[in-house]
This record gives sequence, C-alpha cells and structure tokens, in this order.
Amino acid sequence: MGFFARKLRELREYSDIASIAEIARRYFAMNAFDGVLTIIGVLMGNYAARVRDAKVVLVTGFSTCIAMGVSGLWGAYLTEAAERKRDLSDLESRTLTDLSETKIGRASRVAVIIVALVDGLAPFLAALVVLLPFFFSGLLGDIVFSYYVSLGMALAVLFAVGAFLGKVSKENLIISGVKMIGAGLVSILLSYFLGAE
Repeated sequence: MGFFARKLRELREYSDIASIAEIARRYFAMNAFDGVLTIIGVLMGNYAARVRDAKVVLVTGFSTCIAMGVSGLWGAYLTEAAERKRDLSDLESRTLTDLSETKIGRASRVAVIIVALVDGLAPFLAALVVLLPFFFSGLLGDIVFSYYVSLGMALAVLFAVGAFLGKVSKENLIISGVKMIGAGLVSILLSYFLGAE
C-alpha cells in the first residue's frame, strides 16, 4: 500500500473515531454562509457609498476575507482544541490511561487541525468567489455591472450551500437552495434601504 493510500485510510479512521467529517461539514456550511453574507454587506456598503473604484472594493473586500479567515481559523483551533482536550482528559480519568499517543489521541489532534482549516477557509473562499467580478471590472465595463454580477454570484454560492445542506439532510435540493437565497436577498434589501437617500 502506497504512502498516500495509507494516509488516506488513516484519515478515514480518525474521522470515524472523532466525527471529523460531520463537524467539518457543519462548519463549512455555516461559515461559507457567513462569509457570503458578510461580503454582501461590504459590497452593499460600498455601493451605497457610491464607491466606483474597483481597487477600493477589492481592498475592503479582501481585507474582510482575510479577517474572516483568520478569525475562523484561530477561533476554531482554540475552541476545538480546548473541547477535545477536555473530552480526552475525561476519558483518561475514567479509563485511568494516558490516551495521548493512542489512535484516539491522534484522531483528536487531527480533528482540531482539520476543523480549524475548514472553519477558516470556508468563509475566506466563499467571500473571495463573490469578489471575483471586481478583478475583471475593466473587462465588464461599468463598475456598477460588477456589483450586480458579484451579488448574483453571492446568491449562486448561497444556493450551492443550501443545496449541499439539502443533500446532507436528504431534503429537496432546490427548496434548500432557495431558503439560502432568501437570506441573501434579505441582506441585500436591508443594506439597500439602509443606504438609500
């Protein structure tokens, strides 16, 4: 068995022990959702303030992406590490055994890293996808069109996240996607009326 196949099997085993896939899936959906809604707020704020320079939108948007990514990564790492350490300590006190170098201990450490990465990357990448039209605003023509395309992409990403959750819960994918789009539309409308003169 090759190195990668061995590591993949090991990772699956750790996932079974520590419920990594389930937790990572939940964090991915929640934080991608948060990332998109946050960047909608940034876009609508720039739009309402009549920002017509793509560089300004990209700098504020990218800074927000970085802040969300760092926040998710750092917060999830510290929180998950504390929770996993407590659970392992409880299990060790019940079994009167040091579990740190067992499969349970290793699975716990791997879970912390994977969950933290998912928690940090999900909002960062989801928000970055929404900002893509501003990288090509010169090709798209009027920057206002970039705002529209970007908001359309935000709704598309929200639909995809909703469909993903629909698949997980074995519900109708379209209905789940539309529910997520609803949150995006509410965010767009509230931001628009807040900035309306």
